[in-house]
Amino acid sequence: MSKLIIVGGGIGGLATALAVARQGHRVLVLERAPEFAEIGAGIQLAPNGLHALDRLGLGDAVRSTAVRMDALRFMDGVTGEHVVSMDLTERYRERFGNPYAVVHRAELHTTLLEACRAEEAVELRSAAGAAGYEQDANGVTVVLENGDRITGDALIGADGIHSAIRAQLVGDGAPRNSGITVYRAVIPMEQVPEELRHLTSVTWWTGPGCHFVHYPIAGGKYLNLAASSDNKATETHAGLPATQGDIRREFASLGEDAQRLLALGEGWKSWVLVDRDPVDTWTDGRVALLGDAAHPMLHYVAQGACQGLEDAVILGDLLDCSTGELPQRFEKFNADRRERTGRIQLLARESIKLWHTSGAAATDRNAALSALTPDQLHDYVAWMHGARTTDEAADAATDRNGVQR
Repeated sequence: MSKLIIVGGGIGGLATALAVARQGHRVLVLERAPEFAEIGAGIQLAPNGLHALDRLGLGDAVRSTAVRMDALRFMDGVTGEHVVSMDLTERYRERFGNPYAVVHRAELHTTLLEACRAEEAVELRSAAGAAGYEQDANGVTVVLENGDRITGDALIGADGIHSAIRAQLVGDGAPRNSGITVYRAVIPMEQVPEELRHLTSVTWWTGPGCHFVHYPIAGGKYLNLAASSDNKATETHAGLPATQGDIRREFASLGEDAQRLLALGEGWKSWVLVDRDPVDTWTDGRVALLGDAAHPMLHYVAQGACQGLEDAVILGDLLDCSTGELPQRFEKFNADRRERTGRIQLLARESIKLWHTSGAAATDRNAALSALTPDQLHDYVAWMHGARTTDEAADAATDRNGVQR
């Protein structure tokens, strides 16, 4: 039995703690915040993310609070034209073995946290921010921000895009500023006109240099709003309040229905989106990175949480080993994951062109998308949504559609 230290108590860190503990290891999870909690609103979970949760034994619990989506609706936000919808009903679910669902981030985090608390081999410690690490042939020591030192057999950095562990391991400086600001709000569904609710769809409204996404969360009790503007922001920030005046100004080009929904938003907050370039190596002996610490991506293909969950179960599968084998298993994890995650990082950046075009380019885009058949749309996402984490998951039953509407 080895002792593994995980830095970061978010979705990826907690999922990894479960996967590793179930291989017989002891796990200590260190979280910088005063308590284990998750901020934010909605998360989209494609079938690959739900497959990973199934592997952790939590798929049914997550599906019980999630909202199953029947379509991804692509709208021209200027004209109001419905361009195309990707069908997510029976054909999609049968092909990929799970529904496409949306869930409140806090609900997913709570499910993982409760499972960790029920696992005897997992210890959770809050108010314990990591500043760096030291290692030798016998183990690794995490140096905390307060100067305390904690020693184990291996270290997994799951501490997000501003990871202190990555700063030492990769040393690639600050994240890349995309220049795009996203504004987020959550509104009670009862305040939304019925004709605009679209209770089983994720809807995108695209416009020149901007787009707007909305979908139901918390079992359909709320509508999650996320509006992105390529406003060339030069300085990054996270969670700053925004006003209705900001929203009207940034998204003035969008049409009537999108404006009606945006006008309902209250308590808007804003983030400047950041990511990092893919890297080939995110391991260093007894130290490995995972999730956003390893491969942070923009949210435009809705795979950030899914990739962190995939990381967790794949690394867990690899750590059926002795303490002495941990560095080699970390290297294999890195080798197995870097091509897939790097491809998704770059696709997320490239997708900006799809959402933010205007004029003739937008007309051409609409024509190309509307010409695609349902099978062609499914083919386009198959390598992401249909990926299984192991051969065992590939044999899993496909009847995974019992999600609340």
